[in-house]
Amino acid sequence: MKLSSEIAAVITGAASGLGEATARRLAAEGVKVAIFDKNAELGEAVAKELGGVFCDVDVTDPASVAAGFEKARAAHGQERIAINCAGVGWAAKTIDREGNPHNADMFLTTLKINLFGTFNVASQAAAGMATAEPLTQDGERGAIVNTASVAAFDGQIGQIAYSASKGGVVGMTLPMARDLSRTGVRVNTIAPGLFLTPMLKGLPQEAQDSLGAQVPFPARLGDPSEYADLAHFMVTNPMINGETVRLDGAIRMAPK
Repeated sequence: MKLSSEIAAVITGAASGLGEATARRLAAEGVKVAIFDKNAELGEAVAKELGGVFCDVDVTDPASVAAGFEKARAAHGQERIAINCAGVGWAAKTIDREGNPHNADMFLTTLKINLFGTFNVASQAAAGMATAEPLTQDGERGAIVNTASVAAFDGQIGQIAYSASKGGVVGMTLPMARDLSRTGVRVNTIAPGLFLTPMLKGLPQEAQDSLGAQVPFPARLGDPSEYADLAHFMVTNPMINGETVRLDGAIRMAPK
């Protein structure tokens, strides 16, 4: 897919972090961006700066997602790119030190946001893309990029809900790509390692440096722009499809 002002994109979680960096990367090439997020203050500001549109969307609610797509498509036309960055990372063990079981609502909410939310947006985007005119001689109509985590493979102590949700995103990648192959819509997933997202930015510098030192090379936290670069590559290279790529500086997470 060749990026231009004729192309529209929808990016979830784009008010900050990996999603914001990706929105900026695509907008720099003229792509019309729609920001799906719950943080209206930050989302409106980013959308205004990029000349895009903000949509107050709860990714766990199919009706909210549908309304977001309706607003985005009214402003920019049918999106050809959908990138899922919305997510949460709460921590809890299967049982705590007192022997109490993991909070069931926390587990379910993590799955709903990270896994079901990703599916919700991807499936609704695919339904729109499938009816659009092909963009290339190959018949490409769109590209979807989802976000997993190295926790899908190296889940740490206390990450059972998060790892399960991100493992689900990885597991969904190939069958979704195969489902959509007849429509000319590609699906790929990025599994980031330790990145300087808002959650890690809240840590003291000493803690950030300590985490970064765990990465074999480069020995630092990833910059969101590096995630955006890979998302850009996945969107523009037509032969990458059904793939999950770790973006982690060769880190393999220890148990804790």
